[in-house]
Amino acid sequence: MSDLPKHVAIIMDGNGRWAKARALSRTQGHKAGVQAVYAVVEMCLEQEIPVLSLFGFSRENSGRPQFEVQALMNLFIDTLKTYIDQLHEQNIRIRFIGDRQFFSKRLQTAMMDAELLTQHNQRLQLILALNYSGQWDVMQAMQHLAQQVQLRYLAPEQIDASMISQSLMLNDVPDPDLFIRTSGEQRISNFYLWNLAYTELYFTEVYWPDFKKDAFSVALQAYRQRNRRFGLIPQSPTRVAYG
Repeated sequence: MSDLPKHVAIIMDGNGRWAKARALSRTQGHKAGVQAVYAVVEMCLEQEIPVLSLFGFSRENSGRPQFEVQALMNLFIDTLKTYIDQLHEQNIRIRFIGDRQFFSKRLQTAMMDAELLTQHNQRLQLILALNYSGQWDVMQAMQHLAQQVQLRYLAPEQIDASMISQSLMLNDVPDPDLFIRTSGEQRISNFYLWNLAYTELYFTEVYWPDFKKDAFSVALQAYRQRNRRFGLIPQSPTRVAYG
């Protein structure tokens, strides 16, 4: 559908608060959040949204209590094992972005296997940001470009916005059209810092485990009402071309 985003990026926030409100453990909250992930994936398939990014674990999250971090790592592995064949059958490509060195060899292997299995799928590209941060992503890009300058393959004055974009981890998909954060927090928390320059931001009080198809539909409807100007003069009707 032409009035829907081509790329939706989501910070899945509120698992812990959802669990606390129900006298459950934070680990149980994270497990409940997995069901919301699959509901959103199904919605993207139904609405023919080609790219979905989910911020699953930030570099800053590694500073959380070790038992919670380990529980999350185990959950990632278990979830991949449970859903990977189903996702593959649905023609979904899985990609992971972020610094993988933090993860165990077992998880790194599971991630690589999922990517290899689904690499040719085209119906939906599901990008999972794990041990990722926007600042780290930009830093990696700057180091790459600095090396090109040092090797005299590139002059400093040649560096432009397009070249920086191509050096980021999200270099082969369109920038997000819609950014969603659940649980009432209204910040982007070091997600796609460069790529969110003209993204429409949507914040909801709904905790992530409760962010199912109805809540996603509300977010998409709110997006449809936005006037995306990209710094240009407002146009009528309210929608403009993507870019």
